[in-house]
Amino acid sequence: MRRLRLPAAPHGVLLLLLILLPLVAAAGPAAAKAPAAPPAPPNVTTAMAKGGCKAFADLIAASPDASSTYQSAAGGGITVFCPTDDAVRAFLPRYKNLTADGKAELLLFHAVPVYYSRGSLTSNNGVMNTLATDGAAKNYNFTVQNEGDAVTIKTAASGDAARVKSTVVDADPVAIFTVDAVIEPVELFKPAPSPTPAPSPAPAADAPKASKPAHHPAPVVADAPGPAATDSPPADQKKEAKKSAAAGAPPCVRWFAAALAAVAMASTLA
Repeated sequence: MRRLRLPAAPHGVLLLLLILLPLVAAAGPAAAKAPAAPPAPPNVTTAMAKGGCKAFADLIAASPDASSTYQSAAGGGITVFCPTDDAVRAFLPRYKNLTADGKAELLLFHAVPVYYSRGSLTSNNGVMNTLATDGAAKNYNFTVQNEGDAVTIKTAASGDAARVKSTVVDADPVAIFTVDAVIEPVELFKPAPSPTPAPSPAPAADAPKASKPAHHPAPVVADAPGPAATDSPPADQKKEAKKSAAAGAPPCVRWFAAALAAVAMASTLA
């Protein structure tokens, strides 16, 4: 039986096929475009400087530990509470008294390693760890409280809570909010003294009862003294007595008395 022989392909055709086959394979569905890489997170300190926290951003930039920690945390999610320029300027004298480690810890204390949008921040009351938290050795946490849309941050070392004022950046994985005061960790500053409670008012004394007016007996008024009594009767009574005596005496006696009276009168005239 005779075998069928195919004509030999020219060497040029084989060479062309070897060149085209890899190109055809590369153009197939396996060569689909790779998904675009997510955009890099914004530079945290640059965003803070543009949003009213330039003084705080400059302090971070001057601290190598704080600067590198902030930027590396931005990729996994971070929420920053940056004090305004006025708040930082007022706090600078105390900041300068800290050690290099203390300064870095204070700066890291103002960021949370979780992304919180402004909306979720208003529903998350309670204690939060910060970038300065190092297990149980260094707590470095603060308490977030909110009432409606108002959000405050408080520690045991600060008498007044820091208030969130405005939003600088709020795009996952980075959120930056301005606060009106530097947040003081109790690990670096003494706890604020507790306010002394106002003394309770003393109970009102009972009003004294009106006393009944004392009963004083009416003074006995003595009768006005009459004229002093005398042993001798009045002159009128003497005259009447003489008349009565004269009237009641016997006639001889009356004659004798009349004679005596005449004698007396005559001697007086003589």
